[in-house]
Amino acid sequence: MRGRFPHWLLIAVLTTAPVAAQERDPPVRRGEMLLTTNCARCHAIGSTGPSPHSEAPPFRTLSRKYPIEGLEEALAEGLSVGHPDMPEFAFEPEDVGAIVAYLKSIQER
Repeated sequence: MRGRFPHWLLIAVLTTAPVAAQERDPPVRRGEMLLTTNCARCHAIGSTGPSPHSEAPPFRTLSRKYPIEGLEEALAEGLSVGHPDMPEFAFEPEDVGAIVAYLKSIQER
């Protein structure tokens, strides 16, 4: 048995690792979907590319001006500042968490 990898351990690793990853990914994916639906016509919501609206900052750079967690209240109560023609947005609490998780995942380091 020397030098052999126990099959039961391999099975345990392969079956639990994807579950752990899936538990983390849904909020990030949901946040990306929400931002795509509500914000992508003006803002670059991904990790690359320019914003379609010249005065709308790319979301990957938001942490340069704001702590991302600090956006939670504004997202829940209603965002009404930004570029001059930005509509007001208010998100449900569970959506706010997903949006913040996504924003954190794309910030430039």
